Amino acid sequence: MIRIRNASKDDGPRLVELHGLVHGLHAQQRPDVFVAEPEQVRLEEFFHDAFDDASAHVLVADLSSASSLAGYAMALVVEREGSPQVKRHSVVMLQQLAVDPDASRGGVGTALLEAVREIGREAGCQRLITNVWCFNTPARSFYEASGLVPMTQQLEQKL
Repeated sequence: MIRIRNASKDDGPRLVELHGLVHGLHAQQRPDVFVAEPEQVRLEEFFHDAFDDASAHVLVADLSSASSLAGYAMALVVEREGSPQVKRHSVVMLQQLAVDPDASRGGVGTALLEAVREIGREAGCQRLITNVWCFNTPARSFYEASGLVPMTQQLEQKL
């Protein structure tokens, strides 16, 4: 059974560990962007700051069969001001999602994503937004299978 709950500061060390699983892939694929080994203290501060941010939601997945957290999601509820071209709107932005490889394909990611959707619905958001690096094929496949569709495409060129 998967139980989704709000993370607490006591979960900090495990959040950093889970974050490292995803970060390692990013650092391997894009060493020009991501540091190889982030400072542990700064990562812990990053999560602690999120706990103090009213717009941030850090969720964790507990499995009754496991002694540690199986995954986490971090999301922000954002009110976007309107402009002459864009309507004012609220979105829930999924910033991070990580699942322990031992719990992969067991519904943890889906349960976390649905909990983020529910946060958005309760906040009156019209959309869920996330981004994913092109090289992260497993994440792209997961999001597409979960009903997310491409919205924009960011392009780059090294100079």
